[in-house]
Amino acid sequence: MVGLSLTRVAMLGVAFALVAGNSAFADGDVPSLKGKTIGITSIGNEHYWNIKAYQGAVDEIKRLGGEVIGLDAGYVDAKQIAQIQTLIAQKPDAIIEELGTAAALQPSFKKIVDAGIPLFTLDTGTSYAVNTVTSDNWKIGEELALKLVSDIGYEGNIVVFNGFYSVTPVAIRYDQLQSVLKYNPNVKIIQPELKEVIPNTVQDAQTQITEILNKYPKGEIKAIWSAWDVPQVGATQALVAAGRTEIKTYGVDGSPDIVSLIKEPAQPAAAVAAQQPYLIGKAAADNVARYLAGDKNIPKITYVPHLLVTKENAAEAQAQLGQDK
Repeated sequence: MVGLSLTRVAMLGVAFALVAGNSAFADGDVPSLKGKTIGITSIGNEHYWNIKAYQGAVDEIKRLGGEVIGLDAGYVDAKQIAQIQTLIAQKPDAIIEELGTAAALQPSFKKIVDAGIPLFTLDTGTSYAVNTVTSDNWKIGEELALKLVSDIGYEGNIVVFNGFYSVTPVAIRYDQLQSVLKYNPNVKIIQPELKEVIPNTVQDAQTQITEILNKYPKGEIKAIWSAWDVPQVGATQALVAAGRTEIKTYGVDGSPDIVSLIKEPAQPAAAVAAQQPYLIGKAAADNVARYLAGDKNIPKITYVPHLLVTKENAAEAQAQLGQDK
């Protein structure tokens, strides 16, 4: 069962929990982490989602009285693998891993478990984890794809960014897009698909979309899809600069930049599936605390609700997401 995907876990009926509202559990219900040290390894903390999820975990561990060893791999798989080995050598009471390349990390996950250290993950599917906290990426992918095809009248060409399929939630969202398109055969993905990069994602996406617009005149593209929203920001900027705001953009995560763009009626940003990354990180820390306190009934997966942000509800969504400050 090594490398078991979250899809397969769900099919096997492994227990999961849904975090509702603003907290997985009332703060008073979470045991103390006093005297405990928790290692956190993040694939990188440049993007809004990553930063907020990491901070949610760090803040909650400290609030519960624990110590944190935090490491940032700068979006380099080999560096994260090396950092995991460093964490293992420091023998923390638990390790939280955030949003890495699942396949590349499986041997490192095995080493964590073999060392007797409980593993918890944020958005990374693995059978080695006691618990993974994530959004329901099947629902996210489905809702976003259905919104896109409805908005474009169920026909037309779309541009798709697909550069990080090795990342579990990205793959799920892309697969859900393909499932929706299977039953909407008049919607076609322009080939080849685009591949976004890290870092300089916004600038690179803007450049790639500008090049695409030069190849396809007005009327030949209806929408642009990305599995996260940093490419969506760059794509939106490119459309505005080219005067091609008839094309709409769609993405996932809900960073303040893209929610603000969606809120503006004249902007071509049409929708984003907004996650709650801070709550995702907090929920992981709470699950660690309960597990270390002796609760062995931690669900395999904890789902944190998302919100589909559109032109119609963007102002309300800003308040709900705490972005109206």
